Amino acid sequence: MVQLITLQESLWFSAVALLLGLITMRVRPELRRSVAVTLFIIVLGLAGLAALVRYQLIPAHLAIAVVPREICLLIIALGNIKIWIAFLSNVLLARRAVPRILGEVSMAVSLVVYALIRLDAVGVNPTSLIATTTVGAAAIAFAMQSTLGNLLGGISLQLDNTCRIGDWIELDGNVTGEVVSIRWRYTALATVNNVTIIIPNAELMKNRVTLLGRRGDQRIPWRRPIEFGVGYEWTPGQVLEVVGAALERAELPFVATEPMAHCVCTGFDSSAIKYVVYYWLTDIKSYLVTDSRVRVHVYAALGRAGMEIPISRSDLYLHSGRHLQLTKSEREQESRVTLLRSLELFAPLTDDETHALAAQLIATPFGPGDIATRQGEPSDSLYILARGQVGIFRDAAPGSSPARQRLAALAAPAYFGEMGLLTGQARTASVTAEAEVLCYRLDKAAFESIIQARPELADAMSQTVAARQAANDATLASLSAEARARATGTRAGELLRKIRQFFGLEKAD
Repeated sequence: MVQLITLQESLWFSAVALLLGLITMRVRPELRRSVAVTLFIIVLGLAGLAALVRYQLIPAHLAIAVVPREICLLIIALGNIKIWIAFLSNVLLARRAVPRILGEVSMAVSLVVYALIRLDAVGVNPTSLIATTTVGAAAIAFAMQSTLGNLLGGISLQLDNTCRIGDWIELDGNVTGEVVSIRWRYTALATVNNVTIIIPNAELMKNRVTLLGRRGDQRIPWRRPIEFGVGYEWTPGQVLEVVGAALERAELPFVATEPMAHCVCTGFDSSAIKYVVYYWLTDIKSYLVTDSRVRVHVYAALGRAGMEIPISRSDLYLHSGRHLQLTKSEREQESRVTLLRSLELFAPLTDDETHALAAQLIATPFGPGDIATRQGEPSDSLYILARGQVGIFRDAAPGSSPARQRLAALAAPAYFGEMGLLTGQARTASVTAEAEVLCYRLDKAAFESIIQARPELADAMSQTVAARQAANDATLASLSAEARARATGTRAGELLRKIRQFFGLEKAD
């Protein structure tokens, strides 16, 4: 009779659990599998209890007869408690983001209460049992104080939301990682090196923890410092201007545009003036690669301005240092001459003109993502691409999508910005470095003496530039070869007039 009443009560509780489980599966589809497994366990427990009631496998007068019944009831209780907790934390209190560890603590407390109720049901007095085990419990608690500290630490971490799953933290300045799990005993951090670090919760509570990219409940970019030094040959004002302009033009992944990256002077030492670039990182797990990208851009910007990062070194020359420097300069000059001769635009130049022009070129390196020219900027220079690849983009009209249209890519050897050098026309497109790029910049002042001495160069260059523009237009508009030739002839005459006007040349007879 007792078993029958117990079976009926279990059926009622399990029916409620089934209803709650179905609601949970409907609201949280990702929990369907675990809820279904739990319901199946409840069914197994009910089946076992029903078999005991029907078949009386063990005589009721034997003390051991209660053991199978209590095992079945425990299975049913475990399933019911798990369903109730899943419903409360994932459905009823879903908006409050109940910490996982709170559900686990609730599970433990519920099982303790269930155990006390069942002990009383089978005739064991829980009060006397607790009294007789007090001394033993105190000894166990003393021996497990470290474990209990970790347990309480885990509960505190989740209840007060000190750390959350997905947060990035820095522990004592030595360990940086993403919180991937907060359990009873430990907190797990995943680092960028694909290493998971297990930190006891008690240690986490005692040490200083820095939350990265979070202010209260708000996610914010993480400010990162990049240190470097520049020699005393250049004033802080000059360095800050060069680096600041480069940062303003750069388009780097995971670098926030607001607040904008900036450079400050932080001190002086024996060999260099010290500077720090501060930028705000939007994807914390990419901090190492983004630091590297910012350093590359700072180095390229300093290289374009001819500024050096001083290092302590000793050079041993087996030959004259001056001789080695001259040899290096001669090789550089020859590589520039070879580069100019490979480009159709400079084919009309004589050998002397080519060598003179090569000496006037200014080395201008760019890092990946650097903007060499921006659409709409005034210009009077041309860039010769000696190494790497650049992309050519044109800004779309306001409100159009996408905001930038990729027109083409140029790989070395090539040139771009010729209209700025020859006519002073504002940039008609933006050019962005897509890899490590070495360019040489040719300014109007450097080219002017050559074209003034031989004005007929303007005619040959206008033909080359006009043909190139017509070819670009033909590619975009799918023009025929005949239409391209007509466009070249018309454009060359107009371009020649602009070149003569820009350089102040007299009109040829």
